[in-house]
Amino acid sequence: MNLIDKDIIIYCDGACRGNPGEAGSGLVIYNVEDNPILIYGRYVKIGTNNIAELNALYRALLIASEYKKSLIRVDSKYSMDSVTKWAYSWKSKGWEKKGGEIKNLEIIKKSHELYDNIKYRVKLEYVKGHSGVEGNELADIMAGVAIDYKTYDFYRYEYNSIDDVLKTKK
Repeated sequence: MNLIDKDIIIYCDGACRGNPGEAGSGLVIYNVEDNPILIYGRYVKIGTNNIAELNALYRALLIASEYKKSLIRVDSKYSMDSVTKWAYSWKSKGWEKKGGEIKNLEIIKKSHELYDNIKYRVKLEYVKGHSGVEGNELADIMAGVAIDYKTYDFYRYEYNSIDDVLKTKK
């Protein structure tokens, strides 16, 4: 497998209108020479914020798997810790935990397996949500676009100006 030889930064975010309610995921990809790539998708008619965040993280990991070095910035400690920390313990115990069911187990399993295979070349970093960080704000907007358009598959969002996209934030 030939990996893309450039560093990227991916912001991922999930949104939910009502919790549970309509949910969607958004991503923003930065690399050194291009304008940011905005991606939206994985609409869920009745989902939770956590599933939207996990869906976004899984997609970010899939994209990161194609690069030699990636940084994924996540505003959900739950999704990040589920995949990079807690999953090791749950896996060693047959995907069970004290106190009951592991919610969102299937997406956590898929994400953890992918993360475990690429962890030596991907770093996950927490970023505070809704704090004015451009990539996080754009990912949040894209998660909203996924809900607005009700799109299950992921699509690239076409735009002329990042400033115009940021102005759409409600």
